[in-house]
Amino acid sequence: MAKTTKKEPLDKKNNSKAKESTPWVLTKQHKIVLGSLLILFSVALLVAFISFYIHGQEDQSAVSELGDRSETVQNWLGKFGAFLADVIVYKGFGLASFLFVRLFFLTGIFLIVGVSSKKLKGIWFWDLFAIIILSVLFGFFATSLPELGGTVGYELNSFLQDYIGKTGTLLLLIFGLILYVIFKLKLSPERIQSFFENTKKEIKSDLGTNTAPKTGNSYNLEEFAITEEKESENPPPLPKPSQFEVNKEALKPTISHSSEINLDPVAKPKPVEEVLTDKNDVDDSFVIETAPEEDLIEENLASRLVSDFGLFDPTLDLSNYKYPTIDLLKEYSTGGITINQEELEENKNRIVDTLRNYKIEIAQIKATVGPSVTLYEIVPEAGIRISKIKNLEDDIALSLSALGIRIIAPIPGKGTIGIEVPNKNPTMVSMKSVIGSAKFQEAEMELPIALGKTISNETFVVDLAKMPHLLMAGATGQGKSVGLNAVLTSLLYKKHPAEVKFVLVDPKKVELTLFNKIERHYLAKLPDSEDAILTDNAKVVNTLNSLCVEMDNRYSLLKDAMVRNIKEYNDKFKARKLNPENGHRFLPYIILVVDEFADLIMTAGKEVEVPIARLAQLARAIGIHLIIATQRPSVNVITGLIKANFPARIAFRVTSKIDSRTILDTSGADQLIGRGDMLYTNGNDIVRIQCAFIDTPEVEKITDFIGSQKAYATAYLLPEFVGEDSGINLDVDISERDTLFREAAEIIVNAQQGSASLLQRKLKLGYNRAGRLIDQLEAAGIVGPFEGSKARGVNILDMSSLDQFFNNEQNN
Repeated sequence: MAKTTKKEPLDKKNNSKAKESTPWVLTKQHKIVLGSLLILFSVALLVAFISFYIHGQEDQSAVSELGDRSETVQNWLGKFGAFLADVIVYKGFGLASFLFVRLFFLTGIFLIVGVSSKKLKGIWFWDLFAIIILSVLFGFFATSLPELGGTVGYELNSFLQDYIGKTGTLLLLIFGLILYVIFKLKLSPERIQSFFENTKKEIKSDLGTNTAPKTGNSYNLEEFAITEEKESENPPPLPKPSQFEVNKEALKPTISHSSEINLDPVAKPKPVEEVLTDKNDVDDSFVIETAPEEDLIEENLASRLVSDFGLFDPTLDLSNYKYPTIDLLKEYSTGGITINQEELEENKNRIVDTLRNYKIEIAQIKATVGPSVTLYEIVPEAGIRISKIKNLEDDIALSLSALGIRIIAPIPGKGTIGIEVPNKNPTMVSMKSVIGSAKFQEAEMELPIALGKTISNETFVVDLAKMPHLLMAGATGQGKSVGLNAVLTSLLYKKHPAEVKFVLVDPKKVELTLFNKIERHYLAKLPDSEDAILTDNAKVVNTLNSLCVEMDNRYSLLKDAMVRNIKEYNDKFKARKLNPENGHRFLPYIILVVDEFADLIMTAGKEVEVPIARLAQLARAIGIHLIIATQRPSVNVITGLIKANFPARIAFRVTSKIDSRTILDTSGADQLIGRGDMLYTNGNDIVRIQCAFIDTPEVEKITDFIGSQKAYATAYLLPEFVGEDSGINLDVDISERDTLFREAAEIIVNAQQGSASLLQRKLKLGYNRAGRLIDQLEAAGIVGPFEGSKARGVNILDMSSLDQFFNNEQNN
C-alpha cells in the first residue's frame, strides 16, 4: 500500500504538467460553433451596412447616444447595427467594408468544412489589401461623398497627396491594382491573348456550322438524330440503321461528372468516304477523369494528439518528444499530374483501331490519368466476349509501342474493361505529398501506412494492424527498399516511441543502417546484442525465437487481463484497471522488418522458417506484425506455410508470370514498368499503386531529427532466449557412453568433420545411434554445437590431443 500511495501523487503531478504544457486545440464541435457564429455575424454586417446607406444620415445623431433607450434608430439591426456601420463604414473604409462580410462568411465556411488554414490566410491578406486600395481609390475620386471611401480612405488620400501629390497618389493606386490583378487574379498578357483567340475560334466555328456540314467523330445523340432525319429525306446509298442500333445509341451513357473534361473539343474532319464506310463509328464520348488535387497539410497533426486526462499516459517518459515535421521531406514534383491530351488521344485511337481490326466495336471509352499509368476504361458493344479482348494484350502493346500493358477484364465493381497504359512522362510521387495529405494525417488507424498514390491520383493508406502481416517481393532494383523506407517513415510520422518498436533485419548491411540513430527511441534488440539492426544470420535466429517468447508472455498477460487483443489490453491498462505489480505493463506494437528474406532461408533454412511461420500464425492479436521483403519469390523461399499467413502482399516488377503467380496468385506483376510501380492485394481486389519515393538524405534528416531528442536509457529489450540442449547433458556420465564412443571420436578427429552421417557410413550404424554418439561427443567437448545447415566444428585437432584427452578423463 505504501508504494501505491507514493506513485499516485507523482502520476497526478505528471498529468497536470502534461495538461499545462499541451496547447489548446479546436475540436470539430468548437469549429462548427465558431464557424456558425462567424457566418451569422457576416449576415448581420450585411444587413447593417445596407441599411446604413439607406438610413445612415438619420442615425448619425443617435449613434453618440447609444446609452439612451428612448433614442430610436432606422438601422435594421438596431442601435448595435448603427454603431457597427458607423465604426466600420463611416469612420472606417466606406463602400469597401462590404468585403468584411465576405471575409467573415468564408472564414466560417472554412472552419465548418475543414479547409486548410494556408488558403484562408491568402484570402484574408488579399481582401484586406483590396479593402485599403478601394478605400483610398474612392476617397480619391469621391471627395464630396465621405460614405464611399470612409474616414480611413479620406485621411489616407489626404496624407498621400500632401507628400506625393494627386498624380503620385493615382500612380500608386494603379500599381496596387496591378499587384492585385497579377498575384490574386493570376491575369497575364498570355491569358488575355488566348482568351481573345479562343473567342475568335468559337465565332468562326459557329459561322462554319451554318454553311458547312458537321463532320468528324465528336457528336451527341441529338445531332445524330438530326442527321438521320436529313438522310431520310435524301436517302444515301447505304440502308438505314435498324431499330436495334437506334436503341443502342439511346442507351449510351452520358457524361455528367464535373471532373470529366471533353478531350476532343475541336473535331478533325474526316474524308467523306470514311464517314460513309464507318456507319457504326465509335461514340467518342472520350473523357479524362482526374481526382481533385488534395490539399497538403503543412503541419504534422500527430503532434496535436492529447491524451485523455486521468488515464495513464505511456508517453510521459518522453513527454517533450516532437514528431518529425513535414518540411524535412523533399517535394520532387512541380505540382499535379500533367495531362498530355495529344498522347491520350493518340493512345485512344490506337486502342480503338486495334480492336476494330479484330471486329470488336466499342460503345464508350474513358481515360483516368494517374502518376505513371493511364487507365482506359472501355465499354464493348453487346455480344463481345471479354476473353477475346483479354487475348489481345500483346497486340495492343504492339500498337501502342509501350512497355507493360495490363488488361483488367472486367474491372471489379464496374461494367467496364480496363487497359492500363504507361505514361511517356511519368510523374514522381514524393513522400511529402503522401505524408502531407489529409487522408493520411486524419487517418484513424492503429498503424497507418502511406504507400503511394493509386491510378486515380488518390493517396493510398492502409492499416498494418488490419493486414496483419505484409509480404513484399520483386526483382532487384524495382523499389523494395524504398517501399520499406516509406513504410517505416509513415509510422515514424504517426506513432510515439512508446507506442511502436522495430526489429530490423538487414542482411545487406547497408539498407537500414540510417535507423541506427533512433535505436534508443524506436528499435528493439536482445539484451546482450550490441547493434540493434541485425546483420548476422545467427543472431537473427535467436531474435526470432526471442520474439516467440515475447509472444507467449504477452498472451499470458492478455489471459490474466481477460481481453482478446492488444488494443483492449492497452485501453484497460491506460484506464488503470491492471496492476503493474502483477507484471502488467503497456505493450507497444513490435514490427519485424526483414529486408532480404531469401538470404535468411538459404543460410538458416528451417530455423528461420519455423519461428516466422509461428509468429505469422499467432502474433497478430498481441501486436507483433511482420514485414518481409525478398527479391526471389520462388516457392522454396515463400513457402505455402508462409503465404497462407500473409494475405497482404505487394508485388513490384518481376521477370516472369510464374514469379507473379507465386506472390499474388495471379499474373500482372510481370507487366509493371518498374521504378516503384507495384500491385497491392489484401486477399480481395488488386490495386495498382505508384510507390512514394523517399531518398536517403530525407531518411537521414528524419533520423537526425528524432535522434537529437531525449531518448530512453536503452533500446527496447526483448526477452532472453535460451536454446534447447538437444540431449547434450543426457550422457554426462562416462559409464553411460556408447561402446563405440572412442572409435567414433577417432573417426571425427581424423576427418575433422563432426556429422552423424559420417559415423553412419564408417561404423555402419543407424541414424539414431549415430545421433546419440554426436550428442555424447558434444557433451564431452570433442565437437562443437549444432549450427544449422553447417557441419559441426571439431575442437580436437589431432590424434595425440585426443589420446591426451582420454588420459585426462581416466586420471580424473
